[in-house]
Amino acid sequence: MSYKITGSGCCIPTIIKKNKAFLGHSFLDDKGSKFDVDNETIIDKFNSITGIEERKYISSELKTSDIAYHAAKVAIEDADLDPETLDYIIVAHNFGDISGDSKQIDTLPSLASRVKAKLKIHNPKCVAYDILFGCPGWVEAMIQAQAFIKAGMAKKCLVIGADALSRVVDLHDRDSMIYADGAGATILEESSQEGGILSHSTLTYTANNEADFIYYGKSYDKQDVEGDKFIKMQGRKVYEFALNKVPDAMKQCLDLAGVAIDDLKKIFIHQANQKMDEAIAKRFYRLFKKPTPDGILPMNIEEFGNSSVATVPTLFDLVLKQNYKGHSLKKGDIILFASVGAGMNINAITYQI
Repeated sequence: MSYKITGSGCCIPTIIKKNKAFLGHSFLDDKGSKFDVDNETIIDKFNSITGIEERKYISSELKTSDIAYHAAKVAIEDADLDPETLDYIIVAHNFGDISGDSKQIDTLPSLASRVKAKLKIHNPKCVAYDILFGCPGWVEAMIQAQAFIKAGMAKKCLVIGADALSRVVDLHDRDSMIYADGAGATILEESSQEGGILSHSTLTYTANNEADFIYYGKSYDKQDVEGDKFIKMQGRKVYEFALNKVPDAMKQCLDLAGVAIDDLKKIFIHQANQKMDEAIAKRFYRLFKKPTPDGILPMNIEEFGNSSVATVPTLFDLVLKQNYKGHSLKKGDIILFASVGAGMNINAITYQI
């Protein structure tokens, strides 16, 4: 018995915000002081490090649960299944629903319950719940879905990663240029075919203050009297942590699958930072005393930005269906899903198409 993705889908927001849109922003450091360089220099440096040229935002009338629903609907149609036969709906996110005219986070009821309602599923045995696991949320939800199926508790699971980070950015923070919105979804089913999930690995680091690397904090504008909180990141610490810890976790996952490094066709890694992702891949291959192969690392961060839990399933769907930027997949290919984010959490899945 195997555990295979039988359908995938994504919801790509329609509002495109290019880097030049930030030229008029008043960027401040964490002390509330202005930088001694102009915004054009800040943006150019940002682009050279992250690779981001533009990002995608949802329109004001939409919420995270809306784009999660749209991605789910595509995945269900792609799998050609009756939604009433789903056993679980698991939605990975970090900030719930935030309307376009409010900064208040809304997670009651869960986003998964909202998606189930939008799908008009009547079956009460279809269990819907959310998972909060930072950017690795979709990967972890896939691991949970497999566990349910393996334990005989489910046969078909809908797994969604969705976030609208544009609703929780501090416009005075340079890091606000990183974040984006999006949703990706997959159907995981038990199957008699070979392949599917071959192995997985998850790690959480907190002993050395890693839990504080990505957090929810106040604006850098010290004149702000509202007291609203926004997504915040200790960028250098996150970068160093990822480079030091993620390659080992990826190797552990691949070794558990008994897969030779030369048989790996693609790595779908969380789209957080282009230079960071490329460095992680290089260090990963160095553990096997191998050079990084050309074309191993699909990337869409330059036009999509960092949409947190949505990056991996969205990129997977694009490559699977569109031959995205020359990347494609065929039956039998072995790939690796990997992510790192708030927690600090790291996880990976070895998967055979």
